Amino acid sequence: MKIMVGGTFSPLHAGHKKLISRSFELAGPDGLVVLGLSSDNFAGRKSHPVTTYEARKEALETYIQSLGTTARWEVEPLYDRYGSALDVDFDILVVSEETLPVGLEINKLRRAKGREMVEIHQIACVLAEDGRWISSTRIIRGEIDDAGRLIPRDK
Repeated sequence: MKIMVGGTFSPLHAGHKKLISRSFELAGPDGLVVLGLSSDNFAGRKSHPVTTYEARKEALETYIQSLGTTARWEVEPLYDRYGSALDVDFDILVVSEETLPVGLEINKLRRAKGREMVEIHQIACVLAEDGRWISSTRIIRGEIDDAGRLIPRDK
């Protein structure tokens, strides 16, 4: 199986890890996971600060190596929301609840180009201790840590 997944992954948190881990599960031990990683220019459009492409890539590679997977994988830069997903053959696109609309748009654009649509596998977003989604924005604001634990505020 060839799986595609993408994101900015800054900072890499429990929700991202679930997305990536599930991608490797779907690929299987002999599969391939292509991880699209937002380029510095594309990531610069975020509403919060983002670490450099190289730092994010290093964190991503460290996490993937910790999985102990035998599946092959590669990281490719994303210069837009779609990356190579519009033009290459692959089996499954893994998305979160938050990124499902982009996945549906990818299939619509693939169909318009005469390409086969791909299966979309949606995972549920990971919830923090307070029952709200873990997000990079919330981590950067200091509300939660990368595992979704609430950070006490000084009074």
